[in-house]
Formats: sequence, C-alpha cells, structure tokens
Amino acid sequence: MSRAGTTTYDDGAIRCDDQCLIIRGYYPWGAKRIARTSIKGIETLDLTGPNKVRAWRIWGTGDFVHWWNFDARCPRKSRAPVIEVGRRVRPTIAPDDPDAVLRILTAGRGSR
Repeated sequence: MSRAGTTTYDDGAIRCDDQCLIIRGYYPWGAKRIARTSIKGIETLDLTGPNKVRAWRIWGTGDFVHWWNFDARCPRKSRAPVIEVGRRVRPTIAPDDPDAVLRILTAGRGSR
C-alpha cells in the first residue's frame, strides 16, 4: 500500500489513491471526490457487444442509474467500473486502465 494521499493512478480523468477516488468532469463545474471508505461495492460494466451503445455515453446519464463523467475517449474503451456508494445514481467511470483502478479500490477489502 502507498503512503496516505500518494497518487497511485491518474489518467487525466480518473485519479485514485489509497484514500479516495477523484472523478474529474463529473459535474459541469468540476470533480467528484469519493472517499474509499464510502465505497460499498464495485461492479464492472462491459462496453462491448450489446452494451457497446453505453460506450457512447460521454457524459451524464441515459438510464438515471449510471452517471458518467465527461470522457470523449469513452467510445474506445471496453470496460467501466460502476461505483456503489449507497445511492440510486452510481458513478460510472471508464479509466484507461480499469484493472489498475479496480486493484487500488478493492485492495484490502476482499471485494469483487
């Protein structure tokens, strides 16, 4: 594990470390910060096959459940972690390296 607050992943849109997840472009006015202790669970949404249409969601929501941060590169990505924070709307991100983000966010939690 890294020192508290040390950035362990940053692709310009998503930043995460051992303390929090920062989703840039989540709101029109800025980023959303989610403490790792607030994360209840993480699912992975496939963006291929029948779900390929979801990859074209470059910001906002189409189903009032998943909220995507602004990412013009999303149509070129294949997987998106969905962050469960105990609310109806779930932050949905498409990092450049979803495996690295999942590894960081699930470290020490024993989750999926």
